[in-house]
Amino acid sequence: MVTLAVPPLALDPVLFGDYQQLKRFFYLFWFRDSLPRAAELVAADGMAFLDRLWQDWSPGYDMAEDLARVKESLRQPANLTAAISYYRDPAIDAVSGGAAAYAAEEQAAWQQAQQPTLYLHGSADGCIGVELVRDAERHLAPGSRMTVVEGAGHFLHLERPEEVNEHVLAWVTG
Repeated sequence: MVTLAVPPLALDPVLFGDYQQLKRFFYLFWFRDSLPRAAELVAADGMAFLDRLWQDWSPGYDMAEDLARVKESLRQPANLTAAISYYRDPAIDAVSGGAAAYAAEEQAAWQQAQQPTLYLHGSADGCIGVELVRDAERHLAPGSRMTVVEGAGHFLHLERPEEVNEHVLAWVTG
């Protein structure tokens, strides 16, 4: 298994216990509880919100080409709503059965993966501070490895595609 820039849930107490990280996670709370208004905010002014978010998350990366494709894919309101809904907590939607409908999935997500995992994280990630996930490897299955991609931000697969590809290929063929 390979994971890019999303640490194991076991690190949530560290992430959500850090004031600077909480500020970086503002979008989680905004998207989770304000879906119609969040979609309006993201769509406003040519999706300028995404420009700023990507600048913060991957500083120094020339995102123009990639971000243009992201914006095009989100122009339809249903697509934007679906993307933001990813951050919604199923427990909030009591009409669909609430948390009980997803209890098994949530419990499984908190368990350590059984298979070894390659976890890649950018050293300049502005979404999730690398300093908070340095010990991610100890929360992964035996045989796992964490690698920090120097100079890459949150979108390390776009910023350093050759290097990320080399790590992934070495992992799956090793």
